[in-house]
Amino acid sequence: MRVTGGEWRSRRLRGPSKGQKIRPTPDAMRERSFAVLGNTVANARMLDLFAGTGAIGIEALSRGAATAVFVEAHRSAVKLIHRNLESLGIGRDRSTVLILPADRAITELKRDNRIFDLIWADPPFESWSEGLAVLNAVVEAGLTEDEATLCLECPAEAAVEEVLPATLEIDRDLKGGASRVVILRVFSHG
Repeated sequence: MRVTGGEWRSRRLRGPSKGQKIRPTPDAMRERSFAVLGNTVANARMLDLFAGTGAIGIEALSRGAATAVFVEAHRSAVKLIHRNLESLGIGRDRSTVLILPADRAITELKRDNRIFDLIWADPPFESWSEGLAVLNAVVEAGLTEDEATLCLECPAEAAVEEVLPATLEIDRDLKGGASRVVILRVFSHG
């Protein structure tokens, strides 16, 4: 696993060990997704939900995001995030790691009056709809700017369109192999 672009391009990231139930986003999908996101990443306040190894948030930081908050409930994954951040010299001035389930993290982030421009949810594939619900909860909690970009990583066959909350609309749909990244925007009537 490597960072695919930006300041730390080609730097190796530590991946999960055998037996860890973490499915990192493949490098090619990460590279493609961030190419599509383009300038929306520059100076963004990133929220990486179900962060796993931290590769998504680190990719955003490498490509110019101002800050990243990594949310992960499993301590073994949190250790990976910390190791990857340390290996690249990413300090607490640009990164925060919350050891909480995503829904509880939203409550804490709201209490801290945090706002995000770029939000990525990569839940376990068997519960991909939870990721969509959490993205909607982020919007409902007022944690996004009007022009925020939300990304859901899910199985290629996930019927996102059928359960899409009224608050969100699909902007782009990137399919690749067994997975897809659905790029969402907050629905606006104007």
